[in-house]
Amino acid sequence: MPYLGSEDTVKELKKALSNPHIQADPLRYRNVIQRVIRHMTQGVDVSSVFMEMVKASATIDIVQKKLVYLYMCTYAPLKPDLALLAINTLCKDCSDPNPMVRGLALRSMCSLRMPGIQEHLQQPIRNGLRDKASYVRRVAVLGCAKMQKLQGDGEVDGALVNELYSLLRDQDPIVVVNCLRSLEEILACEGGVVINKPIAHHLLNRMPDLDQWGQSEVLTFLLRYKPRCEEELFDILNLLDGYLKSSSPSVVMAATKLFLVLARDFPHVQTDVLVRIKGPLLAACTSESRELCFTALCHVRQILDSLPGHFSSHYKKFFCSYSEPHYIKCQKMDVLCKLVNDENMQQILEELRGYCTDVSAELAQGAIFAIGNIARTYTEQCVRILTELLELKQEHITSAVVQVFRDLVWLCPQCIESVSQALCDCEEAVQDSEGKQALIWLLGVHGERVPNAPYVLEDFVENVKSEAFSAVKVELLTALVRLFLVRPAECQDMLGRLLYYCIEEETDMMVRDRALFYYRLLQAGTEETKRFLCSPTADHSLRLLEDQAECSVNAWASDFNTLVPIYGKEQWAAMTANQVVEFHHKDSVCEASTVMGEGNTSSGHITSPQPLYSFP
Repeated sequence: MPYLGSEDTVKELKKALSNPHIQADPLRYRNVIQRVIRHMTQGVDVSSVFMEMVKASATIDIVQKKLVYLYMCTYAPLKPDLALLAINTLCKDCSDPNPMVRGLALRSMCSLRMPGIQEHLQQPIRNGLRDKASYVRRVAVLGCAKMQKLQGDGEVDGALVNELYSLLRDQDPIVVVNCLRSLEEILACEGGVVINKPIAHHLLNRMPDLDQWGQSEVLTFLLRYKPRCEEELFDILNLLDGYLKSSSPSVVMAATKLFLVLARDFPHVQTDVLVRIKGPLLAACTSESRELCFTALCHVRQILDSLPGHFSSHYKKFFCSYSEPHYIKCQKMDVLCKLVNDENMQQILEELRGYCTDVSAELAQGAIFAIGNIARTYTEQCVRILTELLELKQEHITSAVVQVFRDLVWLCPQCIESVSQALCDCEEAVQDSEGKQALIWLLGVHGERVPNAPYVLEDFVENVKSEAFSAVKVELLTALVRLFLVRPAECQDMLGRLLYYCIEEETDMMVRDRALFYYRLLQAGTEETKRFLCSPTADHSLRLLEDQAECSVNAWASDFNTLVPIYGKEQWAAMTANQVVEFHHKDSVCEASTVMGEGNTSSGHITSPQPLYSFP
């Protein structure tokens, strides 16, 4: 919705732009143009001054040209007839003696979103690719990708692709990186830019000339090249070794991924690389940038899956600060769980214990679950801490502790006795669905060890009519039937009342069907019911060993420095399921080989420093 009084404002601006006295004063003229841009960004429709703005582009003032170009790119689609005048002006500026003007004009032409613009773009872009000024070549290279996007699914211009491949040898390093990005966009349907041996070696030798952004981009593209022999592989690794110590986290991560992927068959090299990036990763984990810190923590977790004790000596780096956001604290707690060993176990447990009483209920429960994960290895110490937390009688704390106990007795049967003793008098502090289900399950499976188990379940039976969660009712049915099999005298009456209510009065069909099932099962006899509900289960320690098994670095090397460690492999696969790209490399390989000279041995030479990596 336009602002009130916008029509009068536009009329005033149009009058000012047409005033010859204002046009004669460059500073006043520029101020009026700035007012037009300001109103445009505020949502005012200033398209009626299009002609006046086109006339204003005839100036040697670079700032004024930038403002006018911005206006043209915004309103050209709305004024296609008048936009032809803008195109003529931009084409004229593409031949201006000033390279800055040529680059600005070409960039603005490529940003116009109007039908038929492609035929006007081709010649200026081709001229820009051969321009003497590096700035114009940078703009022209990116303009090739924009022009291809405007064409949609049109046929790729092979001559243009060949010219972009030839520009990979340009003296300006930014032009080289822009060429890679443009080729990637233009050849997307064919699998992207092809990196053969001459291109790979050329990019490796140009790495010192690139800035940090260019280095990380080139390192990412080099993942597509596979060395033809071990000697070439180690020459490449020795050449890129210095980038593992770069001051830029993006360069370090990109170089690390390239090392891990290229050294798939050399685990000792992979391990050495992961040891060397320990310092940069720890620095990133303590960075003031929350995004960088979170990303680094996700990658640390990934590394710990293959090297469990990799960061154990630096466990204090992962202690939470009060000012950190919740999502970073959760990541740090997950990392601490993976760093626990005999030496630091006591300190880590004490730190996590402090988080259990945090003002944030979600963080407190996360810390309790973290202690539960550690309890799989250090059961006695963790159960003692969890039992002490039950004495606080806090609802969210008790609920989380009971849930941890449920999982713990399943995985570590040796703690059943301690857990059973701790369950007394905690039912009043459990109000949420998950906590109730966990407590009822424990009382049903191990109720013979809890003296007041029938009386706790009786309280749930008395309040079953007001229970809002169907899952709690189903769990209550199962637990009470199980407890009836071991303590029949105490449970017979309330089991009958519960079955009667669930069959005759309950409206939820899931609960009613479960009650009917148990009723008919009990009619078959207690022995048959016991055989069905209390049959031996599988060895739970097998799952514990499976969770603790180390995975190979090669299992996640290709996912390193991507969004997979952040989202998770399954979730990321679901998010990108519809982004399938067909790979047809054959034609692109032929083009790249022709332009870069596959048979030219001089272009394939790598200038390597003193070797750090060699054959094992």
